[in-house]
Amino acid sequence: MRIHHLNCGCMCPLGGAWFDGFSKGLTASLVCHCLLIETDAHGLVLVDTGFGTCDVQRPRGRLSPFFIAFNNIRFEHRYTALEQVRQRGFDPADVRHIVLTHLDFDHAGGLSDFPNAQVHVLQREIDAARQTHSLLGRNRYRHRQWEHVRHWHFYEPGGDTWFGFQTVQGLDGLPPEILLVPLTGHTHGHAGVAIDTGAGWLLHAGDAYFYRDEVGRTARHCTPGLKFYQRMMEVDRTARLANQHRLWTLSMEHKQEVTLFCSHDALELERMQAGEMSRDASSEVPSHASQQAPAESTRQDG
Repeated sequence: MRIHHLNCGCMCPLGGAWFDGFSKGLTASLVCHCLLIETDAHGLVLVDTGFGTCDVQRPRGRLSPFFIAFNNIRFEHRYTALEQVRQRGFDPADVRHIVLTHLDFDHAGGLSDFPNAQVHVLQREIDAARQTHSLLGRNRYRHRQWEHVRHWHFYEPGGDTWFGFQTVQGLDGLPPEILLVPLTGHTHGHAGVAIDTGAGWLLHAGDAYFYRDEVGRTARHCTPGLKFYQRMMEVDRTARLANQHRLWTLSMEHKQEVTLFCSHDALELERMQAGEMSRDASSEVPSHASQQAPAESTRQDG
């Protein structure tokens, strides 16, 4: 499998570094980190979709005015998954599967751009989205984004464990290297998506955490803005914090085996895209170069 890291949304809330930890101006830079996976026998697979074409064209008919304003969403076609797929030279019709971390407005907006795709999500998430009556639920779950999906696949946790996490394995029509990993708390049916690349695991943790320094370092840290946003959006604080701690433990104890990233950290996306470009460059080394220096070529490919 080959994996592409996409930015399918741009949000610039007021607060600058108070949110993202690096911006110099008044506004922050948050992304919608999605994946495009090339498989040998299962077509193209998207992990999350960010904002879609209809969101860009008619934002106030599709999204909550509160979140449009609070997140300062930039509605540009170039950020849609549809355009991101095209920019990489693929036919959007070849996207056969979409695996969702959850159904929030900034993760499921592009579903309508891929009407023939099979959509995979935890059963508990679709139940929460369909039955919500709270003000937060009505604003975060936007039925118009996914009301025309024809090919749903819903799952209950219960597969084998993955580094101590419960999983859903054997997703319908997908290779066994792609797993759903329940990570509840942000929503009732939130999940991460784990991918066995053959050279290690990737874990798209969705919104189970929001800031790069919440994992992978001894002293955990989150910016005030994102700490506030996580608390505002959580449906189960105990579960969210417990799963965040488990992810931190995973990142510390298995850092050589698992690479974690979340949905909205721009520097994480930049790091993953840089790694993708490095792998692409190493795969384009001329054959005579690999013959002259096989050891160096092997290190690059690994």
